[in-house]
Amino acid sequence: MMAPPIETSSKTPVSQPPAHPPLNERILSSMSRRSVAAHPWHDLEIGPGAPKIFNCVIEIGKGSKVDRVLYSSVVYPHNYGFIPRTLCEDNDPLDVLIIMQEPVLPGCFLRAKAIGLMPMIDQGEKDDKIIAVCADDPEYRHYNDIKELPPHRLAEIRRFFEDYKKNENKEVAVNDFLPASDAYNSVQQSMNLYADYIVESLRR
Repeated sequence: MMAPPIETSSKTPVSQPPAHPPLNERILSSMSRRSVAAHPWHDLEIGPGAPKIFNCVIEIGKGSKVDRVLYSSVVYPHNYGFIPRTLCEDNDPLDVLIIMQEPVLPGCFLRAKAIGLMPMIDQGEKDDKIIAVCADDPEYRHYNDIKELPPHRLAEIRRFFEDYKKNENKEVAVNDFLPASDAYNSVQQSMNLYADYIVESLRR
């Protein structure tokens, strides 16, 4: 039996409030797997000390090229990863470079303390990095601001990010390092964006 035709209304539709912009497909894909296994971006707590002290997930260990093939001879000078439950303008979590004594395996997480911000433009797009120290490393945990680091350490970090994509003919611009207060603001803004853009969108 055929279904009866659906009646249409001639009334003027009620205007709806503007919707959030569509979620990035990669974000949605990562969220769709949460029912199967915990996802480090969404399921790991950022920690009660944020935006100053926070959990982070290591993607690339110190001295390694793991996670991507670098076209130059450089290796990551420190452990590199991201801060969970943050979101940036490029639809990725906020990147963080963690200064500590030992390399850490990819997939591990640790507590980090923000000490500065490295503003960076990668191929025309904003791609800032939080500079942090491991909050539980006795050699580095006493650092509170990036100006306390030895100048050669800052030069090493800057040089790496200026050079690591040169052989791919990709342009990267690193601006002057900013103090810890700017890092706190950046972490807080990315936490707010995550809450607004992800959590509220899932509730709709």
